[in-house]
Amino acid sequence: MNPFDTPWGESYVDARRSAKGGETNMNKTELIATVARKTGLSAREARAAVETLFSPGKEGLIAAALMSGKKVQITGFGTFETRKRKAREGRNPQTGERIKIAASRFPAFHAGKALKDRIKK
Repeated sequence: MNPFDTPWGESYVDARRSAKGGETNMNKTELIATVARKTGLSAREARAAVETLFSPGKEGLIAAALMSGKKVQITGFGTFETRKRKAREGRNPQTGERIKIAASRFPAFHAGKALKDRIKK
């Protein structure tokens, strides 16, 4: 029995959705539970796999690649990349005073064609 299964046989994710009356957003715990159930990995192994990919810290593969300026392209799913935002002038909303906003880099995701097509259906 998967540790994410409830005593009556349905998964935690399914039980939560049915209790809320339909679809909900999937959070990290639910993603880990789904990975464990679909791959046959233990909950600990599934958590390690998900955190290895998505952790924003040093151990996260995607974040580490983005921090070093690389793109992460997963064919059919999409591309993670960093984009640059130019320096610009803004206003303090409380005082109306003009302020300078420094240039910055930010993470971005571009969905692949296969993912877009699947969502359209």
